[in-house]
Amino acid sequence: MAVFETILVMLAVAVLLLGAARRWHLPYPVLLAIAGAAVAFAPIDLGLALDPDLVLALFVAPVLLDAAYDTSLRDLRHHWKPVLSLALVAVGLTTAAVAWVVQWMTPGLPTAAAIAIGAIVAPPDAVAATTVLRDLKLPHRLAVILNGEALLNDASTLLIYRLAVAAVAAGGSVGAEVVAPAFLLSVVVSTAAGPLLGWVTGRLIPLIEDPPTSIILQFVTTFGVWVLAERLGLSPILTVVGYAMYLARSGRAYMPARMRVPSYAVWDTTVVVLNVLAFLLIGLELGPVIAQAKPGEIGRWIEVGGAVLATVILVRLLWTMAAALYAQRYTRRLPGEPRDDGLPSWRTGLVIGWAGTRGIVTFATALALPGDFPERGMLLFAAFAVTLGTLLIQGLTLRPLVMMLRFAPDDTVDAEVRRARVRTAEAAMKALEARSDQEAAAVRAELVRERDFAADATAGDGRPSFPIKALRAEALARRRQKLLTLRRNGEIGDEAFHRLEEELDLADMATATRI
Repeated sequence: MAVFETILVMLAVAVLLLGAARRWHLPYPVLLAIAGAAVAFAPIDLGLALDPDLVLALFVAPVLLDAAYDTSLRDLRHHWKPVLSLALVAVGLTTAAVAWVVQWMTPGLPTAAAIAIGAIVAPPDAVAATTVLRDLKLPHRLAVILNGEALLNDASTLLIYRLAVAAVAAGGSVGAEVVAPAFLLSVVVSTAAGPLLGWVTGRLIPLIEDPPTSIILQFVTTFGVWVLAERLGLSPILTVVGYAMYLARSGRAYMPARMRVPSYAVWDTTVVVLNVLAFLLIGLELGPVIAQAKPGEIGRWIEVGGAVLATVILVRLLWTMAAALYAQRYTRRLPGEPRDDGLPSWRTGLVIGWAGTRGIVTFATALALPGDFPERGMLLFAAFAVTLGTLLIQGLTLRPLVMMLRFAPDDTVDAEVRRARVRTAEAAMKALEARSDQEAAAVRAELVRERDFAADATAGDGRPSFPIKALRAEALARRRQKLLTLRRNGEIGDEAFHRLEEELDLADMATATRI
């Protein structure tokens, strides 16, 4: 009962922190990390110890699927060089540098264990960066690079992490006999297995017409893909990424709006809850570790944590600045081409380098370390120090930095929305060509207005403003008020109330999108 009550208190505190983060334009992981630190140093010991395999499946699988589902393959193909530069080279350099620093400061620590902590702290978390930059018009190229890196670097570092942990279990060395077979299975077979499992799931989704059942299936299949990949000796990370990318682009798996809207809401909530639990659970697990530390160990842990924090910030910043300045030399604008602040420059390198906050993946992989792992307490403390430090130092200063650099407005996405609005309106008008009744004429008139407005627009997303919107909104408000009165007076029952309420809600959502 104590664990259940503690979780309830955690979620209640999280609600307050999320509200404060939104009000003050802060990335909510910053406040969650501070709360986790408070829990770690509080006199709380619930004896909570999660199974390492469960930690990765529970916290990483949904987050990876959510990120992969929203990833644009077209944009990744267009910007594959900087994305791979960050996801492979920057991650590899960070892992190696951290491993060297940790092993230098901790003589006797196995090389594989040092590599494991390097892989744990190497991947930045895009949640904090995108949260703090949500209401800023970041150049589209930078947004694509950050989001693409967040997906691919999780896959690359988690693969390194699993190989390093396996090497420690095998005796503390990283040999070709361990790495080569695992690498081939992870990259080749896992990449093919993900889309195959997505094809199977895509055949099941259209058979379900109930939103709750569909959402449950999504979670069951997500965790099922992860577990199946582990049982088969594949990489669950790469398998889940391939699985999600296939489903996102499968026409057969595309859901109707009445099922898609609640599904998106549930997944957004799930990712937030997982962030909350990860930050606070590591505080609960780190607390007893700190309390049981031998005299002088905390000081040594602080030194190692500070050195690792400085290493991850410095290595990423040096690499992104060097890569941006190198790419700038070979990026040529055509004569008369408009200025694009997203092209490589010292400013883009600085922003990408500074958007290196760590988050849930770092916490989850740290928690997943086996209980008998060498220097587990120190490694947990170092992972926590890096996450808290990057969130406080970089997370709180990223927004002022972007505002100070004054990037020019980027109209890339809005221009694509305008073009798509014209094409979809024309397709709808073509479908009504054979109709000559008044209803079809009214719909065609709205479509013509929407098409012409989007075609003539030179800024924004080309969404027209319909005068009838205000009338519809007022009518819906009056109908809802009357419906509430009818139920309150007992003239209708709850079943009739909820049926009409659902109709009004759908009409309200449709009206709200017609600005």
